[in-house]
Amino acid sequence: MKREKMAWMVSIALVAILAFQLPGTLAQRDDDYSFVRTLIDIHRQVVSNYADSVDEAKLREGAIDGMLGQLDPFTVYVPPARQEMFDQMLEGSFKGVGIQLDQRPDGGPIEVITPIDGSPAFRSGVLPGDVILKVNGDSIEGLRLPEVVKRIAGKLGSEVTLTVRHATGEEADLKMERAEIVVPTIKGYQRNSDHTWDYYLSDDPKVAYIRVTQFTGETYEAMRTAIEKQLSDGMKGLILDLRYNPGGQLESAVKVVDMFLDSGVIVSTKGRNRPEQIIKANAPQTLPYFPTVVLVNEHSASAAEIVAGSLMDNKRALVVGERSYGKGSVQELIPLDQKGGELKLTVAYYYLPSGRLVHRKKDASDWGVMPQVPVELNEEQEK
Repeated sequence: MKREKMAWMVSIALVAILAFQLPGTLAQRDDDYSFVRTLIDIHRQVVSNYADSVDEAKLREGAIDGMLGQLDPFTVYVPPARQEMFDQMLEGSFKGVGIQLDQRPDGGPIEVITPIDGSPAFRSGVLPGDVILKVNGDSIEGLRLPEVVKRIAGKLGSEVTLTVRHATGEEADLKMERAEIVVPTIKGYQRNSDHTWDYYLSDDPKVAYIRVTQFTGETYEAMRTAIEKQLSDGMKGLILDLRYNPGGQLESAVKVVDMFLDSGVIVSTKGRNRPEQIIKANAPQTLPYFPTVVLVNEHSASAAEIVAGSLMDNKRALVVGERSYGKGSVQELIPLDQKGGELKLTVAYYYLPSGRLVHRKKDASDWGVMPQVPVELNEEQEK
């Protein structure tokens, strides 16, 4: 009897608890179902009654793009057909023209952050800061970034023509052939006769120069190998060039910074529905101290800004150049149910050790990494 009474009391307590919790949950579900029902009704009406035939796959993808178009340009839906290409891009190799693009959250022109060094876009004459006007003769005015990327993409070996407006105001039609692109992330000052890199900018004193074009899975190991080789050769200082670096993987950037620091905060991330995550340096594997200068410009973005800003805030490097781009948002790649592709969703923002927000939000007056030694270059000097 006592057991039965206890069971009833526990059951009543559970029901009472659920009674307080369910209304909100049910209300949210009702809202979700109502939205989906409306979307399905619209889809059915369009498919059944629209004056011309329609492509249902494009309708579905357009509905998703319309929703995500209200967010920042870095939040995109990756359909199953493009997952392989997208994943390859994250690893530093992909098929395409080799161009990093951006669009402000409120829309506006599609701007080139940078062409990847040696890529078809680079060879054809695409420059950082160019604005894309047309793709194969068709205007892209009013289109969102994901749609423009789709138009530029295509079969390996096929051609695409981009109409661009350079920073000078001059317009040009640039033809390029889509190709397999493997991103070389570590470069030296110049090539030796055997095509290996000569890293020395100066032989007396021995000052090495390393350019990082992008942060991929192989960047840390390649950079560490290059630095350790120069240290064994008597290197006295390093110039780390992050100009025109569009960013890449956060993990790669953190590992690079950790090479230079034995303690301290590297970077933190924080979002509306993500708890603050503080990433700190560890002493093991820290390189010996040597003077370091980091070069940045207005096309240094994302992971490049983390490396430059963190080394500056930790007083481990002197940052020289122009204020960086201001792309400091964190994206997660979320697999969707039923093999429905992936969602690359902005979930948080990067903050430097000083607490500075890297990301340039709408109408912001303060963003990115502000160099300790400002140096502005004209277009000819940048070339």
